[in-house]
Amino acid sequence: MNVALFYHSALSDWNHGNAHFLRGVAVELQSRGHGVVVYEPADAWSVTSLIEDHGEQALEAARRAFPSLRLVRYDEGLDVARALDGVDLVIVHEWNSPDLVRRIGLHHRRNGGYTLLFHDTHHRSISDAQVMATYDLADYDGVLAFGDVIRERYVAHGWTARAWTWHEAADVRLFKPHPEITPHADLVWVGNWGDGERSDELREFLIRPVVTLGLDATIHGVRYPSSALAELQAAGIRYAGWLPNYRVPMAFASHRVTVHVPRRPYVEHLHGIPTIRPFEALACGIPLVSAPWYDAEGLFREGDDYLVARDGEEMQRHLRAVLEDEDLAEHLSRHGRETILARHTCAHRVDELLAILHSIAPVVAV
Repeated sequence: MNVALFYHSALSDWNHGNAHFLRGVAVELQSRGHGVVVYEPADAWSVTSLIEDHGEQALEAARRAFPSLRLVRYDEGLDVARALDGVDLVIVHEWNSPDLVRRIGLHHRRNGGYTLLFHDTHHRSISDAQVMATYDLADYDGVLAFGDVIRERYVAHGWTARAWTWHEAADVRLFKPHPEITPHADLVWVGNWGDGERSDELREFLIRPVVTLGLDATIHGVRYPSSALAELQAAGIRYAGWLPNYRVPMAFASHRVTVHVPRRPYVEHLHGIPTIRPFEALACGIPLVSAPWYDAEGLFREGDDYLVARDGEEMQRHLRAVLEDEDLAEHLSRHGRETILARHTCAHRVDELLAILHSIAPVVAV
């Protein structure tokens, strides 16, 4: 099967978490003998921001980290017909321009011969529905949504007739424990400040507990305003800037616990969607303590895979317990990774994708 993936970027994960899952799925498809080409715009904002911050060498490092990925970086005048010649499956992510989405749909209507799916891994269908309504999906075979609530949104608005839930998952080729690394610090958090969507939550569930407990803590991420950097400095928290996602497993291994602080839209509206970070943390076997979110789809086992803190004081208690109780830390580490390996790897998602394709076109060779 020949697969064409149209995404914002597979090379750069600077403020672009979709790259994590995309790369894992692409590599998994390749490992099964499928041909995969990833198309991304040459001027993608994630790429240009990464180059501004870290230079072209950061892109070269990403290429070396994922040597099997076949990437086509295109300019505005992409020849859609040439790109889609001989393909069996096309997946178009929602961060593409409405014009490209429309042009690919038009090609599918006129030529057929392949399955065409739209892929949504963001909260815009709820937080900015007017923008999402501008995407013309009439000629698409359906939508892959990273949670039930998003899938239901597409059908309810009439944006598509068919949609399937396709959660993100961990690339366990990369995200795994590193027992050869001895932890040298207490807590690590990997994430961006959040455009105001979780500033208060980061103070309650991350910064204040670190200060109160006197933890040796590290934060990685981008787009931190000067005021946030000043807060971290006053709290005695190391701000270590952007970290390539393929190096995150080593950062987890160097620390004893991590936390999950979901953005407000996911807490208030997108029940059942944890985003990619918990999958990756649990895959690495680092104990995880989460701020509240509603696991509406039963992805994990609360209390066994991870702990949930309802407020800042409970976060402090949980962190202290994990750091002081080796048996508790080992329990969370073992059970969290067990759940990922049983249910939430990129291999599981490729199996789900192939089943979806078979339901659309049973004769396609998958």
